[in-house]
Amino acid sequence: MTNLAIGFTGIGVALVLIMLRFHIGLALGLVSIIGISAILNVNAALGIITAVPYAFVGDWNLSAIPMFLLMGFIASSTGLTTGLFRAMRMLLAFLPGGLAVASVGASAIFAAASGSSIATSAAMARIATPEMLKYGYHPGLASGVIAASGTLGSLIPPSILLLLYGYFAGASVGQLFIAGILPGVLSMLLYSGMIVARCALNPDLAPRIQQKSTKRELVDALKEVWPLPLLILSVLVGIFLGVFTPTQAGAIGAGVAMIIAAVRRELTFATFWSAIKDTLHGTASIFLVIIGTSLLTRFLALSQVPSFLSAQFIALDATPLLFILAIAVIYFLLGMFVDSIGLMLLTLPIILPVALATDMNLIWLGIILVKLLEVGLVTPPVGLNVYVIKSALGDKIDLTVIFRGVTWFIVMDFVALALIVAFPMVALYLPGLMR
Repeated sequence: MTNLAIGFTGIGVALVLIMLRFHIGLALGLVSIIGISAILNVNAALGIITAVPYAFVGDWNLSAIPMFLLMGFIASSTGLTTGLFRAMRMLLAFLPGGLAVASVGASAIFAAASGSSIATSAAMARIATPEMLKYGYHPGLASGVIAASGTLGSLIPPSILLLLYGYFAGASVGQLFIAGILPGVLSMLLYSGMIVARCALNPDLAPRIQQKSTKRELVDALKEVWPLPLLILSVLVGIFLGVFTPTQAGAIGAGVAMIIAAVRRELTFATFWSAIKDTLHGTASIFLVIIGTSLLTRFLALSQVPSFLSAQFIALDATPLLFILAIAVIYFLLGMFVDSIGLMLLTLPIILPVALATDMNLIWLGIILVKLLEVGLVTPPVGLNVYVIKSALGDKIDLTVIFRGVTWFIVMDFVALALIVAFPMVALYLPGLMR
């Protein structure tokens, strides 16, 4: 068997193991070790095991991952998001489907503070969905909007997916973070516009709310929201102006979150320790996938699979658009079975060499990949965000109702993708302004 055949066989075996629900980090690591042993020898594989994982996990740039996770867990566990949905509801309730539009805005702001789609979906499902159901909103809309809006945490900075992509692609994480802002806003506007249009045409989806808030109530609600804009600005403005790196921004964001929680007298030892434990658990899980991916990258390089695919793509004289369409199909299919981080890290060793061979802009590509991964978070049968919503709501809404509810939002995601592909400046304009 040739090295190339060993490489393609390893990819197939890895996919089968992942479909069988093996942990993706273990699946990639196991396949890589056996593959390297077959191409070289067992001693070479053992040598790579001892060197490669430490070189990757010990990289200082990856310390931003636990810092951003800690920032998000502190923000959610110490009540920094209290009043967020209430304030957005007061501002937007006058619109057709106003509570759903408010959920989109609240989810986007929460996502910017937490950097986690799952955390955003879980929190907003408990806060916003019962409120919408109380006012007679259709269950599919009330749950679907939260499942879809929660995916904004993958794109709106700080994003763990963008950080990992930047690390493996050798692209500027700071530019990727800033590049995610306008596509994130575009997604918000498309979601909101679709909700307003549907509810205006079919008022039964979301009955109008006659209740009006006083100016005093609005001011009181906005007072509860001030920590989140401060937290977001403390991270993004410094990156945009070049005052500190994304790695430093993670530590600063975590520190600011603790200071704000302490000032509000909501940072207890119990909440702090809970945030620390959740951060350690999340970091360990992500780093295990990173180790598996680093071994896979070495294995595929030895098998020459990336070089072969790059040569084939160039020989076909295919356009970048065709390449993007091929990636979209792969991500749409695999996204039904593989989680976002695992899918991105599984495919990057193959995608990046082709992208580099065709001089594709890596910042633009990163935003497209993350947007595609957002779609995978809500598509059946393994739309992770949908199951998070179901878990948070219990028996209030059937799983099939939630999946039907996200269908309209998936259509809007593809519209957003089409606009980003057709007009790259949607993603590249703000990074171009950075110092």
